Amino acid sequence: MRAPNYDLPLMFVDVTILAGEVKILDNISLTFDTGAPTVLIGPNGAGKTTLLRAAMGLIPASRGRITWGGREAAPPDRLGIMFQRPVMLRRSTAGNIFYALAAANAPRNTHQDRVNDLLTLVGLQALAHRPARQLSGGEQQRLAMARALARTPTILFLDEPTASLDPHATKAIEDIIRSITRLGVKVVMSTHDLGQAKRIAGDIILLHRGRLIEHRPAAELFDSPHTPEAAMFIAGELLV
Repeated sequence: MRAPNYDLPLMFVDVTILAGEVKILDNISLTFDTGAPTVLIGPNGAGKTTLLRAAMGLIPASRGRITWGGREAAPPDRLGIMFQRPVMLRRSTAGNIFYALAAANAPRNTHQDRVNDLLTLVGLQALAHRPARQLSGGEQQRLAMARALARTPTILFLDEPTASLDPHATKAIEDIIRSITRLGVKVVMSTHDLGQAKRIAGDIILLHRGRLIEHRPAAELFDSPHTPEAAMFIAGELLV
C-alpha cells in the first residue's frame, strides 16, 4: 500500500465554525502536507475533534474555506478517519475489512490480498476469523485503523486513538502510525498524552478555546514555547 499525495496540501484558510453563537473554531489557518504526523493538543473543548471532522468534510465551515490540493471539494474516496470509540460490525475481524473495501469500491479481485496486507500491517492476521466484538479494546482500535486504511487514504485522521488503552496496546498503535507514515500516509491525530506527542509528532498544533495558539515543529514547541498558554500547557498546568 502506497498512499497518493496529489490531494495535498490540505489547507484551512480563515476557517470559523459556529454552533449557534459559539465559536467552536475561531479563524483557523493551517496547512497540512506530507511528512511526519501532525499532532493536535489542547484541553477538553479546545476544538480538536471539530477540526478533524471539518478536515474530513463532516462539518462545513461557517466562514473561510478548506481546500485539498487547491480544490474546494474534499476527495471522499481518499479520506480516512478513526474515532475514539469505533463501532465493530457483527462480522469477523477479516469481515470488517472486507466490508470496508466493498464500501470503498475496491476491485473485488483485490479484496483478499488487501485484507491479508491490512491484517498484517496491524498485527491481527492470527485473529482474522475471530468475531470483531470479541477483540480486546486495543485490538478493536487496530482493526478500526485497518478499516480506515482500506481506502488507501491520503490523510488518516485519528481522534484520541489510544485514550483508554494500556501501555502495551498504546505502543502497538504508535508502531502502526510509524509504519503507515513510512508508506506515505499523512497522519493527523489528537491526543491528551504529551509523552505520545513527543514520541511521534513531526509538528504540533496547540488549540485553546477554538483558537490556534501555536503550530510549530514538536521539538521547538516543547523546548521553547512562544506563548504563555503553550508554556502552561506543556508544564501540566490547566488552561481555562
